[in-house]
Amino acid sequence: METRAFINPYNDYEGLASARDLFDSAGDLTNEFIQRLQSHISQLLQQMENGVKKAGRTDCTIYTGSAGIALLYLHLHNTHYEQSFLQKSLEYVTKSFNRSFKLGETFLCGDAGPLAVAAVVYHKLQRVQESEDYINQLLHLHQSVVKLSSKLPNELLYGRMGYLYALVFVNEQFGQERIPAQYIKEICSAVLASGEKLSSKKSSRSPLMYEWYNEYYVGAAHGLAGIYYFLMQPSFGIDQDVILKLVKPSVDYVCHLKFPSGNFPPCLGDTGDNLVHWCHGSPGLIYMLIQAYKVFKQEKYLQDATQCAEVIWQRGLLKKGYGLCHGAAGNAYAFLAMYKLTQDNKYLYRACKFAEWCFDYGKHGCRTPDTPFSLFEGMAGTIYFLADLLQPMKTKFPAFEV
Repeated sequence: METRAFINPYNDYEGLASARDLFDSAGDLTNEFIQRLQSHISQLLQQMENGVKKAGRTDCTIYTGSAGIALLYLHLHNTHYEQSFLQKSLEYVTKSFNRSFKLGETFLCGDAGPLAVAAVVYHKLQRVQESEDYINQLLHLHQSVVKLSSKLPNELLYGRMGYLYALVFVNEQFGQERIPAQYIKEICSAVLASGEKLSSKKSSRSPLMYEWYNEYYVGAAHGLAGIYYFLMQPSFGIDQDVILKLVKPSVDYVCHLKFPSGNFPPCLGDTGDNLVHWCHGSPGLIYMLIQAYKVFKQEKYLQDATQCAEVIWQRGLLKKGYGLCHGAAGNAYAFLAMYKLTQDNKYLYRACKFAEWCFDYGKHGCRTPDTPFSLFEGMAGTIYFLADLLQPMKTKFPAFEV
């Protein structure tokens, strides 16, 4: 169980005295720690730029390609208010359109991601017509997404929820309902209908069941937790009685899969308590649990989320690296989600300690990802996290948290 993660070398939070170099009693980061964050963001950004240039041609996706670098620079523009970052975002998103398209309909691994990022970048540059053109291309995908006869799955990376996130992203970045709510509601309806159909077909104990490549995944990226997280969002227009009848018992079904450690399996029937990644395990499940606690007000969900956070603190410094999907930066976002919910300084402390681990990027003997500078596997994702940490109460796991 220990072979996938390094032993956590940090002492846990023991009151404000243990965190005095990081933040004060109000949760405001110290000037010293902010300077350390900014310094490492700059250093890693330079390394990333050099690495991307040497690597040459990449794919166009948010997950591992040029659109992911564009999203990073858009984020840096939003956190640092520097126009030069917006220009870099435009440069990278333009590169993504020089690649062959028709990858699918989703934000992370399909066409919807580059289209959504381009729409936002042009909007922020006040180039209205170009922004509208990309929004129209994005909405052109809608009918194929909501069609139940399509082979499209429902999960985040390659399925309906991945397209839904692209629409939500545009609205969040525009600061208004640029994409009509009806589009989002129709996607949720298709996801609910698909889940009911498979549940009935498989005689599942969960009212909503989903599969991806004939596996019943549990986690955030491909599985039930990621889908249920979106179905519990109050702004998505799902009737409350539907949430209580279908979504809540489905969430409870997932809760019953918990290992004694507090971690969760990657798939139904998998007994190996090995993976502590955002994509598989506690770091992704925690968002479903937090949202269930917010919606249903039951302590059991908070207790499970708290257990997830303990698992991540013990086993979250992964030998796979420092990235978002399966690395220290992605795992640190779980602490920030708990901090936003509880305002317990313990979770901010833990996120800061995982950030300090990332300050020593490449010095721990982690394996090198296939795409070492990308947003979800590599350095770009770590930079995204460090920049997000500058404003802890505003953090959101990219391409997922709403």
